[in-house]
Formats: sequence, structure tokens, C-alpha cells
Amino acid sequence: MKALLKIMAIAVAGAAVMACTQESQNKIGRSIQNWTGTDGVLEIYAGDKLVRRFINIDKLSTAYGTADKSSPRPYRFGYGYLDTNLNMAKDANERKVYFEFSDYSTNYVFFENPR
Repeated sequence: MKALLKIMAIAVAGAAVMACTQESQNKIGRSIQNWTGTDGVLEIYAGDKLVRRFINIDKLSTAYGTADKSSPRPYRFGYGYLDTNLNMAKDANERKVYFEFSDYSTNYVFFENPR
């Protein structure tokens, strides 16, 4: 009987998720990812040349106004390790830093670390 109740609960939860809109499913996925964390990499380019790399990023956040919390600001921010030698590894001399980058002037790529 308990096994049947567990199966029914899982089926109901699955049906509830499937009934959500795509945007709702994306929000649920991002919430889970924010809770579990990621191993993100942010690369910043000047033209076609890689100039900065941040590794071990949990997430990028969009800044919002202090007075108008519904209005997003045109920059992103986060915390990660500055990969000074661009070797995709956290070395002993590389520390976790706060960073910001603008939507207007920066060419960047954010991706999950493939290693």
C-alpha cells in the first residue's frame, strides 16, 4: 500500500510539472540549479582576444534598482575565481573575487565547465 502511495505521489508531481508553462518549468530548473550550484566559466573578450576568465561561478545575477526593484539594470554580477594564467584550473594564488560586466560594452561567453 505504501509503495502504491509513493508511486501515485510521484505521478501527481510529474503531472503538475508537465502542466506548467515552459517559463514556469525554466524557473523551477533555475531554482534547482541555484540550490545545487554550477561550475560556470565566464570568458571576457576584447575583439577576438580572450582577456579575462572567471571559473567556479555558481551563478550570474542581474542587478535591479534599489528604488525600482522591477527594473533590471544593464549589467550582470557574480563571484568566481579569476583565472590569471587562463589554464581553466584554480591555482593556489588565485582568489575568489566579485565581478561585474556591462550588457553594452562587453563581449562575453558564459558556459558550464566541461571538465
